[in-house]
Amino acid sequence: MLRTILAAIVVATLAAPAGADPNCDRLRSLKIPNATIAAADSVAAGAFVQPSAPGLGGRGGNATAYADLPAFCRVAATLTPSSDSDIKIEVWLPAADWNRKFLAVGNGGWSGAVGYPALASSLKRGYATASTDTGHAGGSGSFALGHPEKLTDFAYRAVHEMTVNAKAIIEAYYNAAPRLSYWTGCSSGGKQGLKEAQKYPNDYDGIVAGAPANFWTHLVTQSLWVAQATLKDPASLIPRGKFETLNNAALAACDANDGVKDGLIENPARCAFDPGTIQCSGADAPGCLTAPQVEAARTIYAPAKNPRTGAVIFPGMARGSELGWPALAGGPRPLSIAEDHYKYVVFKNAEWDFRTLNFDEDVALADATDAGAINATDPDLSAFAAHSGKLILYHGWSDQLIAPQNSIDYYTKVRNTVGAAQTEKFVRLFMAPGMMHCAGGPGPNTFDSQGAIEQWVEHGTAPEKLLATHSTGGAVDRTRPLCAYPKVAVYTGSGDVNDAANFDCKAQ
Repeated sequence: MLRTILAAIVVATLAAPAGADPNCDRLRSLKIPNATIAAADSVAAGAFVQPSAPGLGGRGGNATAYADLPAFCRVAATLTPSSDSDIKIEVWLPAADWNRKFLAVGNGGWSGAVGYPALASSLKRGYATASTDTGHAGGSGSFALGHPEKLTDFAYRAVHEMTVNAKAIIEAYYNAAPRLSYWTGCSSGGKQGLKEAQKYPNDYDGIVAGAPANFWTHLVTQSLWVAQATLKDPASLIPRGKFETLNNAALAACDANDGVKDGLIENPARCAFDPGTIQCSGADAPGCLTAPQVEAARTIYAPAKNPRTGAVIFPGMARGSELGWPALAGGPRPLSIAEDHYKYVVFKNAEWDFRTLNFDEDVALADATDAGAINATDPDLSAFAAHSGKLILYHGWSDQLIAPQNSIDYYTKVRNTVGAAQTEKFVRLFMAPGMMHCAGGPGPNTFDSQGAIEQWVEHGTAPEKLLATHSTGGAVDRTRPLCAYPKVAVYTGSGDVNDAANFDCKAQ
């Protein structure tokens, strides 16, 4: 009888106006170990305004972007699993029509902000949702200097603590635990998802991990490999206008390899374009590369290697990704994410000069310093599989920040570790031609990975392809299937090359 009464109260509360939500109000006094509820506020439909306080998500003040949000209970909390922890989280709870599921969203880069747009997207799908600033404010790695506990929070603890506490808050609000839990994130968010699957395999039932920065210590090393190749010697710097020249040459060499010329390299791993083919025959000119620039481009395409052993540190950038190279190779400084890691985590010296990086001893030091904390490279996902977890990986072939081969390498290691047949039961990898880092680019780059993971977890329907779209000016102008690796989209030979219906997924 008591349970029936409580259920009736919950139903009545969820149907009430957001301003009269007693369930939300009472969360202010919720007691959770190592957690303090800072706020629990009812937000009316369309009334949310993103805060602009440091570390809480950036610009703030944009009410229009959230005008279509339903009413929800917004909970802000601070988690302190260590004496030096200061982890901010937000949990958003639909005031009505909760789908009885939980969806946590990931971060990017050094991850010092709550992800309000991602929270909003999840809320509109009916999820109770959560995000964290991973224990610090801002996008720099400087917080780690002298704060090993905060670095641990960033590495993995903040996400796990957020997960545990968000579930407790959800249960307290609805008087019911979520029946399923999902994770979605790209870049650092992809790394976070993989870390959860590896270290806390029971936290989530379905994980979407895009362009994962999971081999963090080697990824940041490769970023500095590119910086040294282009910034150490002024003669090697490739002017920004020449990245288009490089891209055009790569497309001319490899676009038609898949049987159709459509402005995309379907499988860059099969493209052998050499930038030496556009080396200037005489003086420097806009449509060609000088000899030092050619060598710099070759270095960017090539994997970063240990100069003593020849061992690959991290894969090189794919042919077709050249339009995004200014991010790593355009100067005047290296990518700050990479530089910060060596400055504040490895050498603990804010004045460290990237030009001095030793790709043998310093990389070994970076690995030893991390000791598997930030890195999320463990391929043994058997415990996650035993939990009946499902994992979707995706990566854009034109990713300008994280070499896409890294995702293929990790997927291959999982298959080699748990077995091909077992991997097939719970992991899919999708490579997106022409897609840049997490989104954007000339290729189809918008697809419903969350819908795909829901179908797999809830209905047992494993995704063999994802329908991706490309838009210009808000209008869809190209669709294409993204095929479960190692299959690729192959043109049937007739019909519009911009229509997914005219492509089949086939092994190559």
